[in-house]
Amino acid sequence: MNNYFLLIALLLLVSCKNETKKQPELTPDTIETEKTTYQNVTPLENPSAANSQLPRLFQDGDNMYFSWVTRKDSIDQLFYSVYVNQTWQAPALVAQGNDWFTNWADFPAIAANKETVLTNHLKKSADSTYTYDILLNMFAKRLPSPDTNGKQHDTESVLENVVLHNDGTKSEHGFVSILPYQDNSFFVTWLDGRNTAGGHDAHDSAGAMTLRCAVVPATGEIAQRTELDAKVCDCCQTSAAMTSNGPVVAYRDRSDDEVREISIVRQVNGRWLAPQTLGSDHWKIAGCPVNGPSIDAIENSLAVAWFTASNGEGDVKIIFSKDGGETFTRAFRIDSGSATGRVDVVMLENNEAALLWMQPKDEQEMLYVIKVNEHGFTSSPIAISETSPERASGFPQMERLGDDLIFAWTDVNKDEASIKMATIALDSLVMPENAVPHHAM
Repeated sequence: MNNYFLLIALLLLVSCKNETKKQPELTPDTIETEKTTYQNVTPLENPSAANSQLPRLFQDGDNMYFSWVTRKDSIDQLFYSVYVNQTWQAPALVAQGNDWFTNWADFPAIAANKETVLTNHLKKSADSTYTYDILLNMFAKRLPSPDTNGKQHDTESVLENVVLHNDGTKSEHGFVSILPYQDNSFFVTWLDGRNTAGGHDAHDSAGAMTLRCAVVPATGEIAQRTELDAKVCDCCQTSAAMTSNGPVVAYRDRSDDEVREISIVRQVNGRWLAPQTLGSDHWKIAGCPVNGPSIDAIENSLAVAWFTASNGEGDVKIIFSKDGGETFTRAFRIDSGSATGRVDVVMLENNEAALLWMQPKDEQEMLYVIKVNEHGFTSSPIAISETSPERASGFPQMERLGDDLIFAWTDVNKDEASIKMATIALDSLVMPENAVPHHAM
């Protein structure tokens, strides 16, 4: 327990509905067995080089897109590759620079829509630690074919290193989520510190971090810039999903009393509604925990997963909606105790999802995946890999491709980082016949 609070304290230094019982299958003995055997987990080679980190996955139904950052000398390089017919295509260099803000928790996003791919990275705008801009690169969707200089621009780019926001302030901008949107465009959401005047995790002496969004058409102009919430947690990741009604954004909110709940804001019939809080964690914390939520949707069925430490230890929770986020089930706690969080969620059917999270076991930090449905029934957890609780290990990623789940994470070995991948078949996540649902405490 002391180690956990030490971790929270370290996170604060860098800081920019119900609770339920646990299911019998999710016990330390079960997790010990899964840790030892790694049953049903198949390693997957990937095209990233040594000294790479910050993986991001996106699938468009047919192919898997994978982006990452490699440090070469003092240069940061953003690459991507496409997984086509179980083969990774040659890596393509999207952008590079020696003035980037490269951070374990604030990593580039990637998405594809019809004939176009959109990515982002962060570039320093001033000397202060948390002063950086969001830069976009949009280019034609294709199988990469880098030239001899390692560049991927074998067709004309629509956007090259274009700043997403238009405030011009020397402040923090980041934690980007990107979704394919209507008419070959992209929906982009991010945290925007224009009102903090360069401050970080500002209190009454400065303005608050805001949540904003925009639409980026395939023609490249940036439109419909909108403020979604005027005061949010400073450095927890955003997450977005597309429902039949429109986009839904999940994020960590922030009250005047420093209560940091998970909230969503959703668009219905082209209009943004007021933010709504999920669950009732009542987590009062003086700084950002750097541990954001994850959301995914199939039509109007969606799931939101998140981390909280409101009860003195790390909890991982999930909640479901069948009406696009208008109403929700109760929240179910999934971990078996003192979780680290760093969650990712993928909807599998209209009433069930796969949930990925980090949790310590003895001296090791583990990646676990589980299937859970809207009633709180779960499969047994599967351990994907050992990992590191250090910040350098970043946030693990998960996507569904066909009948498999694909995972990516940063492996930390002394002073060097590399990206690892693995897959499991969906039928490995079996709901036992004697499964017991989680119940409200």
